[in-house]
Amino acid sequence: MCLAVPGQVKEIYGSMGTQMGRVNFGGIVKEVCLAYLPDIKVGDYTIVHVGFAIAKVDEESAHRTLDAFREMGLLDEEFGEPE
Repeated sequence: MCLAVPGQVKEIYGSMGTQMGRVNFGGIVKEVCLAYLPDIKVGDYTIVHVGFAIAKVDEESAHRTLDAFREMGLLDEEFGEPE
């Protein structure tokens, strides 16, 4: 299953001319393309689908969604065990 999952941007960097970042999804940190959100900043929350940040969201909404996904077991299904 491919979910659009909220996460918090922890780091932003360039990679071959593309804005990339490390995003924390409730303890699971993944590399994400941030090219579609050029104004995103460290600490912001974003929705990520198949490795691309597609929208900025508020912290409360992100936490509610992560909690619901965690309760349903979807985070483990999507990402595996936390690092």
